[in-house]
Amino acid sequence: MFHQDHPRYKWIALSNTTLGMLMATINGSIVLISLPAIFKGIDLDPLDPNSTSYLLWMLMGFILVTAVLVVSFGRLGDIYGRVRIYNIGFAVFTVASIALVFDPFTGGAGAMWLILLRVLQAVGGAMIFANSTAILTDAFPATRRGFALGINQIAAIAGTFLGLILGGVLAVVDWHAVFIVSVPFGILGTVWSFVSLHEVGARGTGRIDWWGNLLFAVGLFALLIGITYGIQPYGDSSTGWGNPWVLGGIIGGVVILAAFVVLEYFVKDPMFNLRLFKIRAFTFGNLAGLLASVGRGGLQFMLIIWLQGIWLPLHGYSYESTPFWAGIYLLPLTVGFLVSGPLSGTLSDRFGARTFATAGLMIVAGTFLLLLVIPVDFPYWLFAVIIFVNGIGSGMFAAPNRTAIMNSVPAAQRGAASGMTGTFQNAGNSLSIGIFFSLMIGGLASTLPKALTAGLTAHHVPAAGVAAAAQIPPVGNLFAAFLGINPIDALLQQLTAAGTIARDAIPAADLKALTGHQFFPALISDPFHSGLVIVFIAAAIMSVIGALASVVMGGKYIHETEPVRTVGPGTESTETVDPAQALSDV
Repeated sequence: MFHQDHPRYKWIALSNTTLGMLMATINGSIVLISLPAIFKGIDLDPLDPNSTSYLLWMLMGFILVTAVLVVSFGRLGDIYGRVRIYNIGFAVFTVASIALVFDPFTGGAGAMWLILLRVLQAVGGAMIFANSTAILTDAFPATRRGFALGINQIAAIAGTFLGLILGGVLAVVDWHAVFIVSVPFGILGTVWSFVSLHEVGARGTGRIDWWGNLLFAVGLFALLIGITYGIQPYGDSSTGWGNPWVLGGIIGGVVILAAFVVLEYFVKDPMFNLRLFKIRAFTFGNLAGLLASVGRGGLQFMLIIWLQGIWLPLHGYSYESTPFWAGIYLLPLTVGFLVSGPLSGTLSDRFGARTFATAGLMIVAGTFLLLLVIPVDFPYWLFAVIIFVNGIGSGMFAAPNRTAIMNSVPAAQRGAASGMTGTFQNAGNSLSIGIFFSLMIGGLASTLPKALTAGLTAHHVPAAGVAAAAQIPPVGNLFAAFLGINPIDALLQQLTAAGTIARDAIPAADLKALTGHQFFPALISDPFHSGLVIVFIAAAIMSVIGALASVVMGGKYIHETEPVRTVGPGTESTETVDPAQALSDV
């Protein structure tokens, strides 16, 4: 294989780390679509109240664990070698992927097997996330990093959407295939990385900050868990924000993280180098990245519910097939990423990150507002154009922003910086579901019960059933649509099983209408749009704030310890940039 000094080595590093990022992010979202098939395969009812925790952990466990561990593994990479930690991560990820295929249990035990192995898979994914960007920053000169990090980051973001498509296709074949698909690529990537990658970057020195790692892990985990469980009903409330355990997790997590920040100022070798925040590009780049990640995650979640719960059934698709088709109809979003990401990364090498990152988030904000004004039952071509433009904007932002962050830090801190940036991105994904799902539930809570009462009464559902249905939190209906299950059919089954109504007491014509494709989408359209207004306005505001942070971030910015080759028309020179300043865009 090529030596680290060989001119082709950087392309080996790019292709391997891109495979790693793509594989990790695909697995982060692949279960989102395939959960119905997985739960059916292990004989577990996803709508059983006792299954809610399993469902949440299957959805969120991978993201939560990755967010918590990515900084620690970035710091370990700085001390012991980024390639070494990356290689171990690839191997751990692959072993977990193989074990996921062979679930020997059913029911709750089967779900726990999958959850625990997804956690192990996330440990490997965190090692990959934390060090792939640093490996590329080491391998590529500053004048070509935008292109390399553009390819890498767009592959990572596109992987979240490719996972939806793969999950839909493979779940139709067999739920085991959802996990099998990672195995050959994992084996290939593990062997390839061990054989071909070399340590080329500067290493930091010092010891592991064990207390810092512990406080950070416990604090962030408590905070994100509290937010995650905040979307579950509690008592008479449609959400769990009044639950003492949720409040305790959030408040306790914030307090522990505050103690962590204080500790890091006094530790000689901190895991989270707070001094990096003195670098303007690092601070405001990460702020913009966090806000963009929250908005992107919320968009993905809302669009899936929109398609699966309303648009696809209205257009004749069975609920069982909606997870697959939702992935297909979101393809323009992925294509937009793939078109703009590498190109904007390359151009940012020459012209700086600020223009592209700022314009990208402003475009994203504009598409959020456009999604508000189209009808709930939209013409698909218009929807496709809007999400394609959204993908263009996100691609314009992601690669230049990450390049500016990584260029701005000292070489010995690249692993820690990459891990810190990965934490903001993964924490944003976790926050997005808690924030936007709660906003949507809040919008539905005041409108859906009235619409449900009127609709069920008009179709001669007994009064006791109507009253009971109106008391059921909206989260149940959204989860059902999200899982490819007809919410009204599931609701009637639940009421029948509880003895509240007799299903055969409903006239046959009304029962057929209630459980068909049209009733629930027509019922929820207006309430859903009310919630959508709240969600997308919030997302647009976050994007605008992120764009302002990108403006403040500065232009082309390279840390002073690194010589920078500037190539212009007919000229070539090398310059060193003072870290106290951020150069204006060329």
